Amino acid sequence: MSQRFRTSRRALMAAAATAALTLALAACGTGTGSGSGSDKHAGHGSTPSSSAPGHDMASMPGMEPASSGNGLAAAKDGYRMTSTAATLPAGEASTYRFTITGPDGKPVTGFAVDQTKRMHFYAVRSDLTGLQHLHPTMAGNGTWSAPLAALRPGTWRLYTSFTPDSGSGKGKGLVLSRTVTVPGMAMTTALPKASGTTTADGYTVAVKGDLMAGMAHQLTATVTKDGKPVTDLQPYLDTYAHLTAFHQGDLAFAHLHPESKADGGHGGPALTFHAEFAQSGNWRLFLQFQTGGTLHTAALTLHVG
Repeated sequence: MSQRFRTSRRALMAAAATAALTLALAACGTGTGSGSGSDKHAGHGSTPSSSAPGHDMASMPGMEPASSGNGLAAAKDGYRMTSTAATLPAGEASTYRFTITGPDGKPVTGFAVDQTKRMHFYAVRSDLTGLQHLHPTMAGNGTWSAPLAALRPGTWRLYTSFTPDSGSGKGKGLVLSRTVTVPGMAMTTALPKASGTTTADGYTVAVKGDLMAGMAHQLTATVTKDGKPVTDLQPYLDTYAHLTAFHQGDLAFAHLHPESKADGGHGGPALTFHAEFAQSGNWRLFLQFQTGGTLHTAALTLHVG
């Protein structure tokens, strides 16, 4: 066999081996890519369902991945919100029990007072309806009980907002959350379009602010009734209004802090807040204020650029 023939034969064999290796690597890459991407939490921006087979653990109520920020994680900085409840009944009042454990794994029982309360608790449905803002009570062993009004079927996210009074998290405000399923036929309500005004119980609330994601801005809410300025707002949680917001799609949480405390029952008509939204898009705002001993909740959709 000539030297020239042997050289040509070796070149052909090398080319064939390279081609085979390229095909194998392409096949492996295709298989890996099909399983990548972000997990979607149950009920976040989708139609809630009480029967959705094939979900992985990250999609099951109460089993969120340990991401930080925006109140979407059950654990942060060593603190964890724990509960044995994965479902709650539909159409009737119920009690949701949970515990906050610290970095040592033990239940936390020392909490600082924030806006007159040691624990703020929020429940909101995945379509941003049905908000409940509660102040649960704590037993001696660190178990909190939140008395919920009747819930509609679907997926609900439950948030806890608190500040530890000792330990490594002393003085640091934290927001942790979990999800629960309310069984039954879940009908989704479309999010109202972005608007700077809304009405509640005969009151009109107008909100103004040049809002940009990741930047702090001043947001002003003005309350009127029958076209006249409202000046008899009463203190509620040490201020004339309490404002929370939830991001459409993932239900990220934002608490807008009032810039002044209440001083007597003569608040309004203008209320100012320190507003900072981490993400752009539509946010559902819930403004709570009190007049004549009655608490009012006004909701509107704002777009953040």
